[in-house]
Amino acid sequence: MLRIFDFTFALLGLVFGFPVLLVIYVLGLFDTGSPLFWQERVGRNKKPFNLVKFRTMKLDTASVATHLASSASITRFGHFLRKTKLDELPQLWNVLKGEMSLVGPRPGLFNQEELTAERAKRGVFAVRPGITGLAQVNEIDMSTPALLAEVDQQMIDSLCLRDYFKYILMTVLGKGAGDRIVK
Repeated sequence: MLRIFDFTFALLGLVFGFPVLLVIYVLGLFDTGSPLFWQERVGRNKKPFNLVKFRTMKLDTASVATHLASSASITRFGHFLRKTKLDELPQLWNVLKGEMSLVGPRPGLFNQEELTAERAKRGVFAVRPGITGLAQVNEIDMSTPALLAEVDQQMIDSLCLRDYFKYILMTVLGKGAGDRIVK
């Protein structure tokens, strides 16, 4: 049932949000010259997929977990996109394609071996990764792999329709700061 909501909301978000996506894309051209960012992530059943986001960091930034990146690599426009979470909007395409859900564990990188191992132990890879979830609205990020995997498991074990909408609403209203960046 949640997949129906995912598909419907992603489609509506892409259709009705197209003007916003277009404006951000054009502004991103001026900011970095390359407004979209693709990165291989660990998906459901540990299958790789290419996550798409609006670029918030300089082009030459290393592909590492956000908490390992330097804040100096974030552009001024990128700070705005991260603060408003608008950088996440292109992931609606990943949701539409069935690679992600609106609510689920944030997909990690393949080089985050400790996080991957912790999630594998807890069965987290049995579900689609998500744009937001319990960990994100509680500001738990990938810098604490064991805690993140534990909270992901808790969310998966107890996720109901009410929580699905609650996590989405909390995210839209600005709850949770996302992944931390080194200052």
